Amino acid sequence: MKKRVGLLYGGKSAEHEVSLSTALAVTNAIDFEAYEIYPIYITQDGEWRKGHRLEGAVKTIEQLQLPGESSKPNDISGFLPSQSSDVLDVIIPLLHGPNGEDGTVQGLLEVMNIPYVGNGVLASSAGMDKVVMKQLFEQAGLKQTPYVYFIRRDWDQNQSFWLDKIESELVWPLFVKPANLGSSVGISKADNREELILAVKEALKFDRKIVIEQGVDAREIEVGVLGNDEPACSVAGEIKPLKAFYDYQAKYKDGNTAMIIPAELDESVYARLETDAKKAFKILDCSGLVRADFFVTADSEILINEVNTLPGFTPYSMFPLLWEHTGLPYPELIERLIVLAIERHEEKQLLQVKID
Repeated sequence: MKKRVGLLYGGKSAEHEVSLSTALAVTNAIDFEAYEIYPIYITQDGEWRKGHRLEGAVKTIEQLQLPGESSKPNDISGFLPSQSSDVLDVIIPLLHGPNGEDGTVQGLLEVMNIPYVGNGVLASSAGMDKVVMKQLFEQAGLKQTPYVYFIRRDWDQNQSFWLDKIESELVWPLFVKPANLGSSVGISKADNREELILAVKEALKFDRKIVIEQGVDAREIEVGVLGNDEPACSVAGEIKPLKAFYDYQAKYKDGNTAMIIPAELDESVYARLETDAKKAFKILDCSGLVRADFFVTADSEILINEVNTLPGFTPYSMFPLLWEHTGLPYPELIERLIVLAIERHEEKQLLQVKID
């Protein structure tokens, strides 16, 4: 009997468009002979819309923007297993950014007791907040670039203090990022104080917490991690942007970047990348999948940049490409993620919930 799979995509986030692209790609890769696929679309206004079973791959993003059955943002009764004739065996969250990969939807699915692909509440929330993630990496002994962070109120009340602190502790160029967004949304490079002020202003459009990272002259290397308690790593891939840095436009719009898979690295560097990727996976208590991003300097120093707990599956995305080169084609990768999700859910059902 085919398992019923819900694709959850869209969402109230600046990365709404990225989510739609990911959902489109997944419908073109998933095995319709093995699964019944049901789309669940969240509009940018937060309205949930559940579509009818898909008969095959979706051709355009517009087809994913469901006009049909819907429920108000605070009424999700139609999605609860006990109240739906279309009981879902597992949900694949394809939501990016806040209200998607930050633990909020994951918490909702936990309460609903529905198996779902990917990381749980803790890993998702910690992986979304770059500052919390960096602090956990420090605890794990992972090397990373120097950084400074602050919240909007700090910046508004004493901008000169933070500018002086940043310039005294970090070295140009700097990268200014919203702490709780992915896909390079709101990120800017700054080479001087004037550019820094403008970059902070831009980042504050997307988040109240900002992180400033010191730039590093290094190669950008990414590794896919797959599994639950015993994660495995893919081959490494290298990002070579043809622009100043790997921004949103390069990732999702123009493909203005080169991906080298596998990356040309010494075996000893590969081994250390795998060790650090697994260490990052475990310190965040991840499950399912992450993409671990590193900097590798000319003298083979390895610095972890971040992990992405819900990497994209667009045509330009690194994660599925890494696993394809490792010997796990896209359809099989999706199947593996579904198996991991159900395994994790079944393990949780064994936990004792009543005190004898």
